[in-house]
Amino acid sequence: MSVQAYQIPLQATPQTLSIQFPNGNTYNLQTNYLFNQNPCWILNIADANNNPLVNGIPLVTGADLLEQFAYLGFGASLYASNDADHDIPPSWWDMGSTAHVWLVPNQ
Repeated sequence: MSVQAYQIPLQATPQTLSIQFPNGNTYNLQTNYLFNQNPCWILNIADANNNPLVNGIPLVTGADLLEQFAYLGFGASLYASNDADHDIPPSWWDMGSTAHVWLVPNQ
């Protein structure tokens, strides 16, 4: 049995969207780009009532971004990827085109 990954429809602009996770709950996702010494996209997750659950997750490649938050019961893993180079995190310009964020249900 294969697991179906869902691409979160992000764009190269800060945004807020609601996504239903595999656990059946809807979460509000907010992305922002930090233009600082180490520029990167960050993700905030809130519940359906906008109560913050996790703030400031850097969207880096090579790791399950929700692994350390398993106690919150999201029922999924979250991965960032970059078609151009798997080791380079999404930049301001490529989010949604060659850089993607994937929600993968836990088995």
